[in-house]
Amino acid sequence: MSDPVIETIDLVKKFRDVVAVNKVSFKVMRKEIYGLLGPNGAGKTTTINILITLLKPTSGQAFVDGIDVVKSPEKVRKKIGVVFQDPSLDVFLTAYENMYIHGKIYGLGGKELERRIKELLDFVELKPFADKVVRYFSGGMRRRLEIARALLHDPDILILDEPTLGLDPQTRNKIWEYIKVVRKERGITILMTTHYMDEAEFLCDRISIMDHGRIIAEGTPEQLKSIIGSDVVLIKFSDSQKPMCLDNDLDGAIISCRSVSGNRVELVVRDAVKTLPRIFEEYERKGLVIEEISYRRPTLNEVFIYLTGRELRDSLEDQPRPIHRWR
Repeated sequence: MSDPVIETIDLVKKFRDVVAVNKVSFKVMRKEIYGLLGPNGAGKTTTINILITLLKPTSGQAFVDGIDVVKSPEKVRKKIGVVFQDPSLDVFLTAYENMYIHGKIYGLGGKELERRIKELLDFVELKPFADKVVRYFSGGMRRRLEIARALLHDPDILILDEPTLGLDPQTRNKIWEYIKVVRKERGITILMTTHYMDEAEFLCDRISIMDHGRIIAEGTPEQLKSIIGSDVVLIKFSDSQKPMCLDNDLDGAIISCRSVSGNRVELVVRDAVKTLPRIFEEYERKGLVIEEISYRRPTLNEVFIYLTGRELRDSLEDQPRPIHRWR
């Protein structure tokens, strides 16, 4: 395996008595799309801000392409392109002018800068809008322009902080396409944060799940799903019956069971094909009639609930749990 392009070692960031990042360690390999997945307040953006040299860590180390982010911030900035979570365009300038000023900051100029601007505006399908003032752009158009601007100085690493936050589904899918193409055609390493499960699963080669400043699990999407078993079974009862979880785990075949909306019960099982007949038998013994039954692979959201005991969108305190990592 090649050397990591991004690496953090026991990274800690405190704001007075608040520990925003708590001994975070991970590695991003070359040409990989690596995701930091977690709710708002998990420490994702703080970690990103340390890596892009906007914040200094309280302790620990962080390296970008082998460069210490604290000791050599100027060198790091030349290596990276950044799309911030909050809008950072000058809305009173045109798309071309936003790109031009950014290029000048990075020492670009002349025909080379003009060529790069046209090429990248074309890439994000904004070339017809080059001379339009950004204040009239939609949210999706602004995000696409920010991606083009981040690529202008031809960085080795692209860092995206919640790249599709607040965008409609169609625009989100378009941004996903750009991210995939950037990695494939330009060979860029991408580190991104998100709290969208589907986004992380679709885009990322590997994911770290963050919560309360800690990494609680790391691996490929499939590796993370394997934490809680192989299948999720969804059972719907008739409206006249109250959904009921089984009090028998069928010799360990059932990992968990909970009631969900729509008069249904959700079971996490080790092997649905083998377990379904026994589930039917148990409910028949209890006098309950199953109206519908289906099964599928678990989702990343269910992994998060399993690890933390709560939904991703919640912000309740939890206790430290073992870290799941695959190498």
